[in-house]
Amino acid sequence: MQLTSQIARRIIETVGSYGTPPEYGFQFFTAGLEPYLQILREEYLKTYIKEDGGAAVKIVIGTYGGGKTHFLYCLRELAWQENFAVSYVPLSPEETPFYRLESVYRSVINNLTYPLSAQEILQGMEKGVGPFLIAWYERVRAGFQNAGLGEEEIETEIGPYLDALQRGIENTNFAKAVTAAFWALHYGEEQNFYHLLQWLKAEGYDREVHRFFGILSPIDRSNAFAMIRSLVQWIRQIGYSGLVILFDEAEPIASLGHKQRELMLSNLRELIDACMLTSFRHVMVFYAIPDERLLEGPSYIYEALKQRISSVFDFFNPSGVKIELERTKIDPIALLLEIGNKLKNIYEVAYRMKLPQRTETIIATVAEEAYERRFGDVGYLRLFVQNVIRAFHLLRQDPKLAEKDKKIKRMLNVS
Repeated sequence: MQLTSQIARRIIETVGSYGTPPEYGFQFFTAGLEPYLQILREEYLKTYIKEDGGAAVKIVIGTYGGGKTHFLYCLRELAWQENFAVSYVPLSPEETPFYRLESVYRSVINNLTYPLSAQEILQGMEKGVGPFLIAWYERVRAGFQNAGLGEEEIETEIGPYLDALQRGIENTNFAKAVTAAFWALHYGEEQNFYHLLQWLKAEGYDREVHRFFGILSPIDRSNAFAMIRSLVQWIRQIGYSGLVILFDEAEPIASLGHKQRELMLSNLRELIDACMLTSFRHVMVFYAIPDERLLEGPSYIYEALKQRISSVFDFFNPSGVKIELERTKIDPIALLLEIGNKLKNIYEVAYRMKLPQRTETIIATVAEEAYERRFGDVGYLRLFVQNVIRAFHLLRQDPKLAEKDKKIKRMLNVS
């Protein structure tokens, strides 16, 4: 999709206000990530995960405001291009703590998305297992209709199709839930569909209601990993390449208790170990954290985890687990200048105007000031994009400021 003034204005508003990328539009000012993204696409998404049935975990390390979310959005777009289902999960200590595995499963399935076009994203992304089930049903039904089947013939074909699908799913309860949901959609049974979604989303188990569908137990910590495996198996069965999960520690982590940290590290170690098993296939997990110290904890667990994540991902070692975003910035100032110039072009489209010729000098000034503050609480990338857009606003109001570097620095409070 081309950059329109509406899309450009959304980018400027989101980046300038919060220093975070929009869900669509980040592509227009991505810089410095392409080499790493290309390796991940060629080595994993196109081959090992998609074709060879592999599984992998990567730990993405970047400061707050250092580009983690932008990187994950890029990965989501690549995964969609390779026909993967994706779940982007912003983790938070209250709603989706990584130390509670059942809540992680709930967040994964509630943020599930099939490959979306730019237009669909801009119209409002439909996330979760509900829209996913509906899209599956509509696609299968359309396939039968395109094959020339009438209504009675379609109903006859659905049974064997769902029976074959169930046999490829590990957890019987999960298999029964998704197939019963398909039938509920077929017959327009909204109440049944609601009850099945309630169970699939781990929002509760009603023994009387759910036993009617052959679902005999709730989703809890004891079976959360089996549910994630079953989710991936179902996704593969219905025609996708697999599942890419993007965990994003989007907020500062509150201090965890001893038991909570122990469980979090244990869950991460278990997830990494699961990727070594043949039963966990066609899945790739990225876990983005602000600081590697987050993974420190009880010595006996930390040492076991440390051994598993010690290798560093780079051009010569794509099998490395840790992706250190700061390593992608070989020349940080040059990177900021590239981002700044791309944002300048976006700004001009957004406001249908041209910024003064010396704007590039102002971009360089803001870049140098932001980089000097790289050891502060806010990542210098975030500081830069917020301040450079503020500078563009000032220049739009008074183009003569482009000749007064010191004055614009004072107005930006970066001197």
